[in-house]
Amino acid sequence: MRVAFYAPMKSPNHPVPSGDRLMARLLIRALELAGHEVEVASEFRAYASTPEAAAELEPAVHTELERLRLAWKSAPRPDLWFCYHPYYKSPDPFGPVLSAEFAIPYVTAEASYAAKRNASGWAASQKRVGAAIMQAAVNISFTERDQAGLASAFPQARLARLKPFIDTTLFETISPEPDRRRLMTVAMMRAGDKIDSYAMLAKALRLIEDRPWTLAVIGDGPMRHEVQALFADLPGRVEWLGERNAVEIAELLGRGGLYVWPGCGEAYGLAYLEAQAAGLPIVAQETAGVPAVVEAGVTGLLTPDGDVVAYAGAVAALLDDRQRRDAMGQAARRFVLRERSLPNAARVLNGILQDNLGMGATG
Repeated sequence: MRVAFYAPMKSPNHPVPSGDRLMARLLIRALELAGHEVEVASEFRAYASTPEAAAELEPAVHTELERLRLAWKSAPRPDLWFCYHPYYKSPDPFGPVLSAEFAIPYVTAEASYAAKRNASGWAASQKRVGAAIMQAAVNISFTERDQAGLASAFPQARLARLKPFIDTTLFETISPEPDRRRLMTVAMMRAGDKIDSYAMLAKALRLIEDRPWTLAVIGDGPMRHEVQALFADLPGRVEWLGERNAVEIAELLGRGGLYVWPGCGEAYGLAYLEAQAAGLPIVAQETAGVPAVVEAGVTGLLTPDGDVVAYAGAVAALLDDRQRRDAMGQAARRFVLRERSLPNAARVLNGILQDNLGMGATG
């Protein structure tokens, strides 16, 4: 099929790296690996931080919609519109309209809906998201939590599940040489859930200063100074590695011993899969979508949400028990390389499309 791909929150071509951008790119690669031709339909960013900002976007939305409409009239139209991550702050203003006008299927991935937002000025955006979910030939969720949310809000919507995945190519070629006392973190430094996770991690590590650990932090962002200040009373224990490319991250993770990131508010966290692919056990909170990417008790330890003492204890437990750490690290690597690889995701994704679009076998 010819697939028109659109990510209203952040284009896969956006210059700033993030988990959202990475997953958009991974979905495109999975579709291509399954034999489909994919084109980014629009670079228009539909994200709005407030309802007022959303209203101000409408003239530009209409202009872009007309551009797409005219382009489709003068050139071969796509066979499918695939929208990644529509939600109340970045609904899809184009796909549902064009899909209806040109009689092609509409599909969403990682759509979300929160009824509580209707009372805070987002009712218009919520209505657009809800209508898109109901129109979709299938809505693909990455976590049980998200799928249950859609099923509750829209019992008649068509739903499917694709577990989070990564491109494991870089990790298949490395030979992990773990420094078991070296804790690793890969995360952007920005406001919100990220700074909250950094703050929780700093508090937890202060509780286990008696252990012989070091922490290597990969990442950068607008709150770098604030993040570094959180660890200022742990002199000599933290190494700031800054932003690194994918090859460097894989190699650095392969020399780590344990991946520590509380995961406050994480949708799921692709960095957890990357760390496990490099042979690192995970210590995170059992919160939000984290259980979708970590097998609790097998590939890592998940602690109660917000419990700093329990989190510190879990880190200490794996620092103290080399045999258990090694066993979890090996299990983590097997888990991702076997079950969460790009080829495996491409097969599952193509099967979902076949089942819900009535298409023939592809790829």
